[in-house]
Amino acid sequence: MIHLLYTVIFAEMALILLLLFKTPLRKLIILTFDGIKRGRGPVVVKTIGTTVFVVLLSSIYSLVKIQRRSEDGAVLNPTDQVLASKYLLEASLMGFVLFLSLMIDRLHHYIRELRLLRKTMETAKKQNRGFEDGKNTSGEEVKALGEEIAGLKAKIKTLESESESKGKELKGAQGETEALRKQADGFLMEYDRLLEDNQNLRNQLESVGHSPEGKKGM
Repeated sequence: MIHLLYTVIFAEMALILLLLFKTPLRKLIILTFDGIKRGRGPVVVKTIGTTVFVVLLSSIYSLVKIQRRSEDGAVLNPTDQVLASKYLLEASLMGFVLFLSLMIDRLHHYIRELRLLRKTMETAKKQNRGFEDGKNTSGEEVKALGEEIAGLKAKIKTLESESESKGKELKGAQGETEALRKQADGFLMEYDRLLEDNQNLRNQLESVGHSPEGKKGM
């Protein structure tokens, strides 16, 4: 049993070293422990740990029983001395095995928590980078919109100036049209006056033409 305990101790020490240092086997060991802690694995591990702890208590009880014999004044024979040494060694080794097992479990737990924390930090960094990229993109879009608005304002001013000049031209054309209309009205009035004068002249001529004929008849 002592050889088995030594083997278990050396194996646990090797596992601790592999977990402490980042090696290619570290990920495989962590995945193995993740699989062990699922399903019925924890029950099996607890059963083994409980068995080792019970054997440890049995060895301690046997060691205490032998020591009580010596305290009662009885002389220990060589067999009792060998048994006491054996029980003491077994108890020490089993206690060390349990301690290393607990240490391996805590190391696995902390490494797993550290990996989750790193993944969370990487996700937060990616989100932060995406947010900063979005801010830069928004700034560029705002700048482009500002330039576009400035261009539109310049176009509006140009159109307003053109509209103002067109309005002035339209007012000038309206003035010219009004002057031409007034001039045309004047021409019409003059034409009507001339027609009236012409008609008066004809009437006078006709009256002059009829007057001699009337005198001859007398």
